[in-house]
Amino acid sequence: MDRAPTVEDKESTMMQLSMRRALLRALTAAGLAFALPASPVFAADTLRVSAIPDESPTELQRKFEPLGKYLEQQLGMPVKFVPVTDYAAVVEALGAGKVDLAWLGGFTYVQAKLRTNGTAVPLVQREEDARFTSKFITASDDIKTFADLKGKRFAFGSPSSTSGHLMPRFFLGKEGITPDTDFANVAFSGAHDATAAFVAAGKVDAGALNASVWDKLVASGKVDTTKVRVFATTPPYFDYNWTVRGDLDAGLQAKIKAAFLALDPANAEHKAILDLQRAARFIPTEPANYDGIESAARAAGLLK
Repeated sequence: MDRAPTVEDKESTMMQLSMRRALLRALTAAGLAFALPASPVFAADTLRVSAIPDESPTELQRKFEPLGKYLEQQLGMPVKFVPVTDYAAVVEALGAGKVDLAWLGGFTYVQAKLRTNGTAVPLVQREEDARFTSKFITASDDIKTFADLKGKRFAFGSPSSTSGHLMPRFFLGKEGITPDTDFANVAFSGAHDATAAFVAAGKVDAGALNASVWDKLVASGKVDTTKVRVFATTPPYFDYNWTVRGDLDAGLQAKIKAAFLALDPANAEHKAILDLQRAARFIPTEPANYDGIESAARAAGLLK
């Protein structure tokens, strides 16, 4: 038979409750009480990273693997690469909280900023991205200037690509060329390396791709420069960056930024990572750097 609680039992219970309340008040005053956090806690979670698919999926994965391992070491948490099918999917994934960190072009960053009501945060960019350019290429002997493009077939990369569509289109306009009416046909290859392949195969007469991928294709022998050549280069503009969703834990944001800035080309292991990213080093960036990209997108009718 259960024993009825005595006065002493009741006093002991009350004392325990009182002690718990006092402890809770002390923790609350110190900011240590357990509560639903204003932003997610990531100490034991996985950092989900994605990138615009501006190159083939296998190339993106190859570039990410050593960087992912480095970030795991620096952040003390698992890091997972989340591939996507197209540029728009990266923007949507970041806006929906399905990825935490994304490699974006300047235009996709602007789209992500609008999609997240201005909360997406560009953390770092490569030194090269402060003065990025696009190359206009052709395999046709008849094309030597922008004026020679009229009536020709032309390829951009992805519709949402900064260096493969937006800025080439913008600078074509500066040269008096309106792609939708002046070209015989406009194709979208989907990626920079694919644009080079389109031109080399004669599917189009000319195309535009970013200078970094062009240089890589030339250095690796994947494009025959005796057949495909550059006939023009755009003025420089800001482009790629690593962006986090705005509601990611602020402390984690700071750690991610510090990890990128700590990559040192004098360190052999770090240089291997930087080389895969085609970066001399990473530097801080800020939203204002991409105001020109947003203005160009609006002028080209690519943003409403």
